[in-house]
Amino acid sequence: MTGNPSWPKNASGADGPILRARWLGRVPYVEGWDLQQKLFAGTDNHLLLLEHPPVYTMGRSGSQANMLVEAADVGATMEVVNRGGDVTFHGPGQIVGYPILNVSGQRGGGLADTAAYVTSVEEVLIKTLDELGLHSGRLDGFPGVWIDPEGRQPRKIAAIGVRLSRGRSMHGFALNVDVDLDWFNHIVPCGIVDKSVTSLRHEGVDASMKEVADLLVVAAAHHLLTPEAEIERSDVVWEPETVDLSPFSRGFGPGETIVPTKAESSKSTSQGAVPVRLRRRLDQAGVGDGLTISERKPDWMRVKLETGPNYLKLKAKSRDLGLTTVCEEAGCPNIFECWNEGTATFMLLGERCTRACGFCLVDTSKPLPVDEEEPQRVAAAVADLGIEFAVLTMVARDDLADGGARIVAETVEAIRARRPATGIEVLISDLKGSADSLRTICSAAPDVVNHNVETVARLQRAVRPSAAYARSLTLLARAKQAGRTTKSGLIVGMGETPDEVLATLADLAGVGVDIVTIGQYLRPTSHHLPIDRWWHPDEFERLKQIGEDELGLSEVVASPLTRSSHHAGVAAKAVQARTPARGSTSL
Repeated sequence: MTGNPSWPKNASGADGPILRARWLGRVPYVEGWDLQQKLFAGTDNHLLLLEHPPVYTMGRSGSQANMLVEAADVGATMEVVNRGGDVTFHGPGQIVGYPILNVSGQRGGGLADTAAYVTSVEEVLIKTLDELGLHSGRLDGFPGVWIDPEGRQPRKIAAIGVRLSRGRSMHGFALNVDVDLDWFNHIVPCGIVDKSVTSLRHEGVDASMKEVADLLVVAAAHHLLTPEAEIERSDVVWEPETVDLSPFSRGFGPGETIVPTKAESSKSTSQGAVPVRLRRRLDQAGVGDGLTISERKPDWMRVKLETGPNYLKLKAKSRDLGLTTVCEEAGCPNIFECWNEGTATFMLLGERCTRACGFCLVDTSKPLPVDEEEPQRVAAAVADLGIEFAVLTMVARDDLADGGARIVAETVEAIRARRPATGIEVLISDLKGSADSLRTICSAAPDVVNHNVETVARLQRAVRPSAAYARSLTLLARAKQAGRTTKSGLIVGMGETPDEVLATLADLAGVGVDIVTIGQYLRPTSHHLPIDRWWHPDEFERLKQIGEDELGLSEVVASPLTRSSHHAGVAAKAVQARTPARGSTSL
């Protein structure tokens, strides 16, 4: 095959079971919970490793008396969950692990099965601590992992709470690495009055979160699956980074750019100035300078200009009605083809985005007020042009309480009222993780809910620093749970590897995504991400084949010029023709 030589022979590259291990960074508890539930309904083996913002969780056998304060009074949240055990704490500096596995030899999740599985999880933690030079063990009658369990002062370093059902596991463990132990003073941890809690740091072990997670993954594959298990890793960048959006809220754009030194001037001329924060994130993700801005496109990336009558008609109609199309705003290479077919993607909520993604040409600045008439104008255009399938996308509107969900839903409803036969896809932001905002959109019953994960886990901070890989997967999982056909997209050529792309496709399949689009990244300006390489058309064919035949995705649309909305109606109809009608369920 032409292109990158590191392609695996198949999606797994192994004969034994695959453990899809993911470090997801800091994830709100409810989002992690919803993601778990969707993966739990599948058949693949997953290990999610993450941190949570401060949260207290209460298991089925928990007692409210073991909460000594109101969670909100100390800056935490409180969640009641369906695992075993009492109350515990999760927060920064603690690795939370969710093994979502096919547990061999289990009959369905009875007490004996659960006890045996808990013992296996304890072994994972004990072996990990051994590798770090810290002796630990079990304390009879008290699940979890303990330091000095047979001594005078046993102290708990890892809590365990699991659920087994139909041979599948969920929930898991929490290992204290460098957590503030004062959080445990507000509860009776796990309902144990006379025992204390400790951490690796408190026990004198100086280990990073990444070092500990790497050991946990190996131990989990060995002790929860088999020693022959293949580990598939795909991690977000470890180092946390606070994204400062204040310049955008004031209308100042993406910030300062690197001023080249004299020695760097020739390189800067060919590469273009790169925003400082973007360069830092690229360095953090291990991405180099890429191709020069003057690099000639390969022949397969060239698009013929065809401004036919339908193109001109749609362009004029957009201007007359004051509409914005993402086709123009994002510089889509397929604009002539799609518009000449009489189809278009309308961008809602203005032309200004509150985020600054490293690949996107849409303007980043303080948004204008919401245009309440926009839904009716878009619906009028769709009806007037006789559009058979409309795509409604949006800028990110983090300035709005609902992220813009109401306007998206009202536009869907307005189109339905004027032209009921039109198919509708919504291509939405992550809505800041709000389940209520997503519910608003899903309640309008669009035919397809599309949210692009955009890139692999490692490159998320560089490509879209205000978003999160886990949040995107959770949104897609929730939309699927609501009964919608779901869709996501990737752009390649920004520094990812084929294995990382396949891991991302596996994650999208794991949360039930129906349609995936994959296309080549094109650098809009010298201030955007550099192109790492051109993917060959044969490689896109390979991605389609693996995605559909080996990972079980219903429809993979992949080619150098593919974009998220390209032939959206064709893909949607193909999937819906193969999918039984289903009603909407609660998010």
